[in-house]
Amino acid sequence: MAQTNVYSVKGEVSGTIDVPEVFSSEYRPDIIKKAILAAAANKRQPYGPSERSGMRHSVSTWGKGRGVARVQRLHDGRRATESPNNVTGRRAHPPRPERIWEQKVNKKELRLARFSAIAATGSADCVKDRGHQFDDSVSFPIVIDDEFQNIASTSEINEIFDSIGIGYDIERAKEGRKIRAGRGKMRNRRYRTPVSVLIVVSEREAPVFKGASNLPGVDVETVDTLNASILAPGGDAGRLTVYTRSAISKMGEWTQ
Repeated sequence: MAQTNVYSVKGEVSGTIDVPEVFSSEYRPDIIKKAILAAAANKRQPYGPSERSGMRHSVSTWGKGRGVARVQRLHDGRRATESPNNVTGRRAHPPRPERIWEQKVNKKELRLARFSAIAATGSADCVKDRGHQFDDSVSFPIVIDDEFQNIASTSEINEIFDSIGIGYDIERAKEGRKIRAGRGKMRNRRYRTPVSVLIVVSEREAPVFKGASNLPGVDVETVDTLNASILAPGGDAGRLTVYTRSAISKMGEWTQ
């Protein structure tokens, strides 16, 4: 069984640990993409205009012989309405609220997508191809002592990342923060920040949740809540991920 280094909170190698079997799963980017697209589709809310939108008028047509278009016009006026080609008219082919956006994915495919995305986080080549920046001396998968879970200071977490050799990726996310294009900037999502380090812990109430929340692009998740969307944002596998020792031990109990 393969082994990987365990880093202390000082950034030094404090020992080794067996790599769980899940990290040797088959790499299936097609299944990962399928699971992520389905998850995004299942979050969509039904939307569309009212059934009578653009049709709430008292109208009649003038008929032939007046040299004007034979469209619906306001009963007590001359303005055309209701027809899709007229101002104040209905939409020609509006989105239907009854449309079903849901996509179904087999349970075994979802399981394979998660395992495959986890395996990609243990490959330095996959992580580098995704655009993350780190020292070549870093051993994958990246594992750190459980003491890391109890750190609530953002500056301390940043120093630990620097000492391990993955602090460059935080700077990459910070420098890549841009104003979003389009209407989204008016809807409480003005800025777009690149995805950076994912921290995987074993306890939900760990103080590191608070400490890491201020770092750009950094997310914290427990082992139980991992899924393909978190491990491979946008469908691109190989997110730079830091696991605690207890999280790796929990993953060692999983069966393929």
